[in-house]
Amino acid sequence: MDGVWLYLAPLAGVTDAAMREVCREQGAQAAYTEMVSAKALSYKNEKTFGLLEKSPAEKQVGVQLFGSEPDVLADTAKMLQDSMGESLSEININMGCPVPKVVNNGEGCALMRQPAVAEKIIRGVSRAVSLPVTVKIRKGFDDATVNAVEFSKMAEQAGACMIAVHGRTRQQFYSGKADWDIIKAVKQAVGVKVVGNGDIFCAQDAADMLAYTGCDGVMVARGAQGNPFLFAQICERVEQGKVKTNPTQEERIGMCLRQARLAAGYKDEYSAIRQMRTHAQHYTKGMKDSAKLRAALVQVETYAGLEKILYGYLEKNIAF
Repeated sequence: MDGVWLYLAPLAGVTDAAMREVCREQGAQAAYTEMVSAKALSYKNEKTFGLLEKSPAEKQVGVQLFGSEPDVLADTAKMLQDSMGESLSEININMGCPVPKVVNNGEGCALMRQPAVAEKIIRGVSRAVSLPVTVKIRKGFDDATVNAVEFSKMAEQAGACMIAVHGRTRQQFYSGKADWDIIKAVKQAVGVKVVGNGDIFCAQDAADMLAYTGCDGVMVARGAQGNPFLFAQICERVEQGKVKTNPTQEERIGMCLRQARLAAGYKDEYSAIRQMRTHAQHYTKGMKDSAKLRAALVQVETYAGLEKILYGYLEKNIAF
């Protein structure tokens, strides 16, 4: 889409190489690894390095780092640029994660209450690498400290070339409605690219956000779970004014199994299929007898088992 960017948001435990691949095939122009601890990478944690693996189909991937120590983040970003080379498209700094264990450690959205520290992080990472440095933030930490506009101005001055804004406070987590007015306000306040995030569950949502806020792109998070087709639908709505891609039940199940095959090929089957349990529940949400189907899916442990359940469901010859 000319001038408009579609991003798959980084989601911990969700946006692995397999999910990124199917979303890119459907039209996502940029995607990130799951959120990665800069400190864990600096300690050479093998499991953490596993989060950086990309699929053979991915030419480039963005890495989202989180942490609270400017020097550690800068050094880790430089290490990633040196080790990943041209396969690394950008460094995104997480300053919006609401999870308690992250926030309580002074990381994620906690940095929105520490703008001086956040500025040192952004400036340090920007100086350490030649890659684009971007930032993901929220509306603010709570209703009493809504500071996305001021924070974004600081981030721009410190070197960020794109700011993704989730229209909720940390206090809200994912409840309530995302505030698109704050995204609009940030877009009007800074000169760098602004990407809107929050409540994009259908193509019309994306079109409405773009029209209302004037943002440069949208970042799809929970709406992409079990629905990579959403990216194709957004492209069609923005470019052609209507949605043509409406996947059938068979296509949804087929895509679920394709993602599962990819995941099992990129990691061990046991881990891949356990993670696919949640994805499969999203893919089958709203289908007839989906509650019974979900009960069967949460117990599956092999690709063959997943295939048997889903094909059996389509053929209507399985007893839940």
